[in-house]
Amino acid sequence: MQHNRYLYHAMAGITTVIWGTTMVASKALLNEGLSPAQIMFYRFLLGYVFLWILYPRTHSVRSLRDEAFFAGMGVFGGSLYFLTENSALVYAQATDVSLICASVPLIAAILSHFVLGERLSRGFRMGSAVAMIGITLVILNGNFVLKMSPLGDILAFAAICCWAVYCLLVKKLRHNYSTMFITRRLFLYGLLTLSPYFLYEPFHFSVEILQRPAVWGNLLFLGLIASSLCYVMWNSAMRELGIVKTNSYLYFSPVVTIITAAIVLSEHVTAFILTGAALILLGLWIAGRK
Repeated sequence: MQHNRYLYHAMAGITTVIWGTTMVASKALLNEGLSPAQIMFYRFLLGYVFLWILYPRTHSVRSLRDEAFFAGMGVFGGSLYFLTENSALVYAQATDVSLICASVPLIAAILSHFVLGERLSRGFRMGSAVAMIGITLVILNGNFVLKMSPLGDILAFAAICCWAVYCLLVKKLRHNYSTMFITRRLFLYGLLTLSPYFLYEPFHFSVEILQRPAVWGNLLFLGLIASSLCYVMWNSAMRELGIVKTNSYLYFSPVVTIITAAIVLSEHVTAFILTGAALILLGLWIAGRK
């Protein structure tokens, strides 16, 4: 039994490392001319088809309440989450967005406190304060202040709130359905709830763009690995380890993003970002201690 828990910890850790590189991949796709909605559409479409190949079984949904939860997962863990996160990358560096998104465990814990009645310890409150100072340093990074463009920060905070709600919805469904079915249903509702957005921003299909190696390579990575496989591993870990313990692995995601963005996108890492990163990780570590 203990060995199985190590397996789920490994799933959460591997997923965090992979997700730490996804913002860099998404930023590269934005630079190639794809819109945030197009990136999410291709990503979820590839993930949905791939999961049907891996798990062709279907299940009946037990109630309208469960169906509503599935739809909510599609919105908060799918369409709304990726629209806000990918749009944040339009206005901010991948490093900045990743560091702000590092506060996901704090937001998830706060929601668990008010929704599920979980107690917030003194360590959690202290760690939250330290992490918020770190996030403030990131937001007040020289490039950001001079450009006076807080929209990317606001969108990044909206994304982490969506993810926290998604985690709570998964917790409601995890004992009644298989992880593969839950994840596949998430992709389906993510695509359905994204569709109305294309009335506002029409979908422009371009064969020329999709033929570029940088585009189809990053889309395959995001759709098959970062979406289908990683969502299955993440939902499996949350099923066994719980929301707070699984999300605590996201503390290390900014480190992966900083390194990847510096290598791939040549993003400039300032003293503000490094100091903010250190404070965020320190604060989240304090908050996560028992």
